[in-house]
Amino acid sequence: MILSTYVARRFLRMLVMIAAIFGAILFLIDIVEQIRRFSDENIGLSGAAGLSLLNITASFYSILPLITVLAGIALFLNLSRSSELVAIRASGRSGIRVLAAPAVTAALAGMLAVAVLNPVVAATTKRYDDAVAQMRSGGGQTVSVGDNAVWLRQALPTRNGNGDETSGQVVIRASRASPDATTLYDATFMVFAPDTGPTRRIDAATARLTQGAWELTDIKEWPLTQPNPETMARTAPRLELPTDLTAARIRDSFGRPEAIPVWQLPAFIKGLERAGFSAQRHKVWFQMELARPLLLAAMIAIAAVFTMRHMRGRRMGLLVLGAFGCGIGLFFLRNLAQVLGDNGGIPPALAGWAPPIVALLFALGALLRLEDG
Repeated sequence: MILSTYVARRFLRMLVMIAAIFGAILFLIDIVEQIRRFSDENIGLSGAAGLSLLNITASFYSILPLITVLAGIALFLNLSRSSELVAIRASGRSGIRVLAAPAVTAALAGMLAVAVLNPVVAATTKRYDDAVAQMRSGGGQTVSVGDNAVWLRQALPTRNGNGDETSGQVVIRASRASPDATTLYDATFMVFAPDTGPTRRIDAATARLTQGAWELTDIKEWPLTQPNPETMARTAPRLELPTDLTAARIRDSFGRPEAIPVWQLPAFIKGLERAGFSAQRHKVWFQMELARPLLLAAMIAIAAVFTMRHMRGRRMGLLVLGAFGCGIGLFFLRNLAQVLGDNGGIPPALAGWAPPIVALLFALGALLRLEDG
């Protein structure tokens, strides 16, 4: 137990050190990118640093598996160079028992990352997206899912009394939507003028999104600027309302799954499905987050297969390169599984759990053959 604690502590020290180095590099690179991207906004160095701090959390969280495999490689190389690994193996301890301590530590670090770092990443990602949207478009469009309704907000060009075009707003409420976000059912459109407030209310049985317009069917319209809107209400079988929304923009407005804390994902998925939208991407992300601790443990096992031995000379460089290459391969295999899961090609559970399980089994098999066989 003392030896396992020592190895785990060495690994944790390597993980923290490498994570700090990568975090500093990401921060410096992102500051330059933010200054270049928002050069017309005059955000300054402090503004760029603030945006970078919000933005790099997601990047850091995404490369955490690669940081883990590098920490595993560094751990076993240091143990090999100091001959501690030789002494450990000479004492009769098997390769699996040597691997267990850093693998369990990596899994615990993964659990901590999912429980604590994931909500932090979600919050900073949302704040970064809101800040960018505010600078780029003024926050003109919003989509949200309530308990029993879908809410949208869009800009609507209107004309004032002088004939000048101004930007109004339309708030849309629908009981549900189609999975592709092109049709709303039992929809209500509230039209707001920039200066006078609500001017029209339109109820429609269905609202279908076309190129540049909502096609409303079975509508009833109330002019809210009149003293008695009900007496002036009119009905019509069809009406077009201009819009700059697209189906892709509506779906993207729900936010990336990464921008939702893992603790809130199950309720958010239920809300999306209740509203009629597809929650496939969020289901896949949820399963991948649950499998993240196992993924980090698999990265340590991959590093052990190549570097948990006494190494000298050129062979050491090749083995280190092989370990890192296999880690990158698992990283991209996981991303490929995510794409297949998002497109519905494989079930979400398979997309999230298959890559780390397969990698861990192959690594343990190779370790048993090479080190303990």
